Amino acid sequence: MLLWSTGFIGASMAMPYAEPFTFLAIRFALALVILAAFAVATSARKPDGDQALHSMIAGGLIHGAYLGGVFYAVRHGLNAGIAALIVGLQPILTTLLAGVVLGDRVRPRHLAGLALGLTGIAMVISPKLGSGGVMNSQTLLPVFLSAFAISLGTIWQKRFAAGVDLRTGTAFQYLGALVPMVVLAAFFESYSIRWTGEFVFALAWLTLVLSIGAIFLMMVLIREGAVSSVASLMYLTPGVTAVMAYLLFGDQLTPIQAAGLIVAAAGVAVATRQWKRRQVPPTA
Repeated sequence: MLLWSTGFIGASMAMPYAEPFTFLAIRFALALVILAAFAVATSARKPDGDQALHSMIAGGLIHGAYLGGVFYAVRHGLNAGIAALIVGLQPILTTLLAGVVLGDRVRPRHLAGLALGLTGIAMVISPKLGSGGVMNSQTLLPVFLSAFAISLGTIWQKRFAAGVDLRTGTAFQYLGALVPMVVLAAFFESYSIRWTGEFVFALAWLTLVLSIGAIFLMMVLIREGAVSSVASLMYLTPGVTAVMAYLLFGDQLTPIQAAGLIVAAAGVAVATRQWKRRQVPPTA
């Protein structure tokens, strides 16, 4: 959860110095080279054609579409904490999609959690809508699409690519994410980069710690457990990100926005927590 929170902070650090798709193309290329070299050095098992394709599709969703939307929104001024809050719907969306695709049971608490989550998000973004600021369709829509993309990508990984060796599978994921970033950067960006110390630190951190360390951990958890349980580990990410953004950048939330963040986190907790019945001891 702490690692995922630093991803949003890293986006805020890097975006003043590079355009989003250009930055992500560099990040994915570095991660691909490192993972490919590691896979070759350790004689990792190669996936067959279908497995490689499914890994690329999952990577295009989990890394490309998800991070592309978040970085684009942050580049255009969206607060990192609010971006994390909207993407924080991912656990609920993953649970609902798992019910459709994997046959997992969708319970009333999942729908109640979704309602709470949407209410919390509305509390956070509604005071700024229509004020002429950065909260508009240009910044909000990409982040909502990011939440859907990582949810669908998680399901795709669990359904079609869970048996792939993590070393080669993750390398193919970054190949699947790299291609659209290169295309988008070529058509919509200028490849302009300011190589400052802050930019290099953000790039190194996001590549090594997030793109390799945290993603490896996520893939292991997806392989070993239910996708809804994996998603539930991240429901505190928006709160942690908001605190870190305040300490590092001075980003602030109004009282109603802070309350909305708590409501949204409660909704995700309600939807994803595994509630256990209290055991009543038998009578004599």
